[in-house]
Amino acid sequence: MDLNTLWFILIIVLFSGFFVLEGFDYGVGTLLPFVAKNDTERRVVLNTIGPHWDANEVWLLTAGGAIFAAFPNWYATLFSGFYLALFLILLALIVRGVAIDFRSKKEDPSWRKTWDILFCVGSLLPALLFGVAVSNLMTGVPIDANMEYAGTFFTLLTPFTLLGGVTFLLVLTFHGMLFLGLKNGVASIEERIKALSPKLGIVMLVVTVLWVVYAAFTTNLITNGIIPIITVALAAVLLIAAVILQVKGSTGKAFISSSLAIVMVTITAFASMFPNVMISTTSADYSLTIYNASSSPYTLKIMTIVALTAVPVVLVYLAWSYWIFRKRVTEKDLHY
Repeated sequence: MDLNTLWFILIIVLFSGFFVLEGFDYGVGTLLPFVAKNDTERRVVLNTIGPHWDANEVWLLTAGGAIFAAFPNWYATLFSGFYLALFLILLALIVRGVAIDFRSKKEDPSWRKTWDILFCVGSLLPALLFGVAVSNLMTGVPIDANMEYAGTFFTLLTPFTLLGGVTFLLVLTFHGMLFLGLKNGVASIEERIKALSPKLGIVMLVVTVLWVVYAAFTTNLITNGIIPIITVALAAVLLIAAVILQVKGSTGKAFISSSLAIVMVTITAFASMFPNVMISTTSADYSLTIYNASSSPYTLKIMTIVALTAVPVVLVYLAWSYWIFRKRVTEKDLHY
């Protein structure tokens, strides 16, 4: 395995970690109006992700930094072509972060309601847009001979990519519901989660199947080797298992299954492109690959040494932080 392939795999790992960890943050935020009916319950919901949300976002920053350092041409084309979409994601994340910290600073009900709405929108929008972005990477976008994006913002909005956005939103919302079920210690919220689980789970499964079938006809999902076929099949099995386990009351096992399913979906998306990192619909010759978009071999070598040294430390710290804040959140544990 050469360093180009290794760094492509490492970027998959980073995005997998981001979608699993930040994914449940988005899901919890999207669910806020549906599972919390008064101010105390909304504060409980916010506090389930309070100690984690900012650290979870670091996975996205690290993934973006890895693309910039390992595949600068990919970074340039991706961030210029998807500029408006990424700007909307950034704006939503800023509003969401401010909402978490500001909403309980005043007792005014209108103040808190406003920030709660912004928190929900700031969680829903990124989940939707990331699905649109990943779907565009899978199906390809217009790229010219100079490795420049040749479309507009509306070029990115097709039936397939919009369906991908809805799919990501539903999967991450269900994932967030499972996390909330593990961390919430309020009976009324738990009852609403149990009532919502089967309905949300069925809708999620139906939409996901439609997206996968659509992807089979519009992307390289079933023509780019055996790996994406295996991983998409595993993702389907794991999502079904997550719904069944949650309905049976095994929330912990359901959350593990959901997390693994998200990892499989991420692997599927990237594996269906490999060795491309951005597929050109203008001409296959203009596609960006792990070779024509990469940094020099020496840069990749230095980055590999740094990554192998730093990543284990980060993972240990991450595990430790989740262990410290492992207890369920009740009305007595409200810091946000």
